[in-house]
Amino acid sequence: MEIIHIVLGKANPNRMNGVNKVVYQMAVKQAEMQIKVSVWGITADLTKNFEERNFETRLFLKSKNPFTISAELKKALLSKKENTIFHIHGGWIPIFYSISKVLQSNQINFVFTPHGAYNTIAMKRNFWIKKLYFQLFEKTVLKNSKKIHNIGKSESTGLSTFYKNNKSVLLPYGFENTIKPELFTPKNEDIVFGFIGRLDIYTKGLDTLLLAFEKVITQFPNAKLWIIGDSNEKSKLETLIIKYKLSENVILFGSQFGEEKNNLLKKMDVFVHPSRNEGLPTSVIEAASFGKPCVVSNATNINELIESYNAGKSITKQDSNELHDVLIEMILIWQNKKEYETMSKNAIKLVEESFNWKKVITDLNHKLYEI
Repeated sequence: MEIIHIVLGKANPNRMNGVNKVVYQMAVKQAEMQIKVSVWGITADLTKNFEERNFETRLFLKSKNPFTISAELKKALLSKKENTIFHIHGGWIPIFYSISKVLQSNQINFVFTPHGAYNTIAMKRNFWIKKLYFQLFEKTVLKNSKKIHNIGKSESTGLSTFYKNNKSVLLPYGFENTIKPELFTPKNEDIVFGFIGRLDIYTKGLDTLLLAFEKVITQFPNAKLWIIGDSNEKSKLETLIIKYKLSENVILFGSQFGEEKNNLLKKMDVFVHPSRNEGLPTSVIEAASFGKPCVVSNATNINELIESYNAGKSITKQDSNELHDVLIEMILIWQNKKEYETMSKNAIKLVEESFNWKKVITDLNHKLYEI
């Protein structure tokens, strides 16, 4: 049996896209467990600008028409008719509709992971367009799939409101940090909060974060907030920073990758991710693996784990006053060396126990791939 993951892009772990990171790690770990696995990337750039891997990576050219499958990709799909399970990653992607049609018509099994695309909040954005697209295209992907893999409770809830089915499987993905965390003792003279991700102001709750941080610096005027990431909303975010008089306290680093990003993450004291909508945010899991206590919203689907492991704090709703109160709590914890060290170690323990790839892949084999 061969498992073939299909993604947009190259499953490059050094890029910001969380889906690509997850698929890369999943394939690496499956290969290490002696599972035959490949990753097929649909991309506008066929250059193999990544290091050698323990699994095969095939790149196929992305067409200008988002629904069009290249002749090469179609031929490759049909060549894998026997003893293969395709695993498609990402919701609302036109070419995946076309791929699902080819696979279904040729009786080739595939499973589908939307990666948070069906959360209730996500569905509200561009609601009427999504409703029409769902009826015409997305519903076909769901209908044709053998299993639907949800990575968070909010996605399972969202999906059940518009597509009732008995083939959904709720499983987290795994995560492994190959970099050993450094000492847990705070090194900064003043606390540094951090965020890493796409600069989608509404979805990521960055508007709420800035409002809360504006209140924080009235009590702790030297506190810092580092924001790593980029998008076409960066200028809008800069305007908000100026509006709230936060230019001296907030730094926008833009996109950072690899060692540069890791070095900034290591220097943060508390990671903050007050998202309105997520599947399961890789950035939070990664920060926790570095021993960073995390402040998250309940929409991240990791809030219960953060609280139960005492690896940080969570907010119950999108409210700047509640977030402010939690950030102040975290400053007081940061000031207490022993309490902060305990929370840091708990964050690492959370990732090691709850996102263990060996367990996750075993569950995927039994519950998703049925092998």
